Amino acid sequence: MPDQTSTLSLSATQTLVESAWADRALLQTPETKAAIEHVIEELDKGRLRVATPPTEDGGEWTINEWVKKAVILYFPIRQMNTQEVGPFEYHDKMLLKTDYAGQQVRVVPPAVARYGAFLAPGVILMPSYTNIGAYVGEGTMVDTWATVGSCAQVGKGVHLSGGVGLGGVLEPVQAAPVIIEDGAFIGSRSILVEGCRIGKEAVIGAGVTITGSTKIIDVTGAEPKEYRGYVPPRSVVIPGSIPKQFPAGEYQVPCALIIGQRKPSTDLKTSLNDALRDFGVSV
Repeated sequence: MPDQTSTLSLSATQTLVESAWADRALLQTPETKAAIEHVIEELDKGRLRVATPPTEDGGEWTINEWVKKAVILYFPIRQMNTQEVGPFEYHDKMLLKTDYAGQQVRVVPPAVARYGAFLAPGVILMPSYTNIGAYVGEGTMVDTWATVGSCAQVGKGVHLSGGVGLGGVLEPVQAAPVIIEDGAFIGSRSILVEGCRIGKEAVIGAGVTITGSTKIIDVTGAEPKEYRGYVPPRSVVIPGSIPKQFPAGEYQVPCALIIGQRKPSTDLKTSLNDALRDFGVSV
């Protein structure tokens, strides 16, 4: 485990990381290794994030590219080792998280979270996988066989249903991670990748796929309104399709449909079926 007594300032750490990014030979120096390990420790404890959320006064998410660079540079300075966890054996460069009881996190075997991912108090990990650089907020449920990819940002009180896949993103470093804001409900087998952002308390139906270029069409008004890679807060979303012309003819391609808004009377811990029943659909 990296030395937790590091006194490097954030600016000094960033300078060392940026220098090593430009010149990989610097990865051999003790001060560079210490800086990178310091970043991973700060990520692990939630004191540093790959993406900084907007303030209460508004604004946008800020991507901390240098932090992503540190995560990428962490891999080549690690050595392969064997770890035994009860009956399980792993052979990898990366450490696993430890001290879940001290962090007030419930972990059901054989859930795995890598060191360098932050899990806030009250998080529940069913058998699932959380990768390095990810941030999972207080009280969030990561259900069975869900995947929280590298650097994904998940807010408070989110439910990631069974088999949900949140894509990881490390390179290119300027690429935004997948962001799931507070209170969102993500239905089973949904796939959210390429830096898409799901607004607060949105409900994503089972089997919805959203990439950075997926058309997300609000069909609740007289005219459709289109988004790309972003679901507004409290939206209720189901899978859809739209026609697209190809040389061989016209075919249907996937999209996502916003069919309404989560009603104020809907309990925030409602099931997906309850949320969709308001709109006469079952997904």
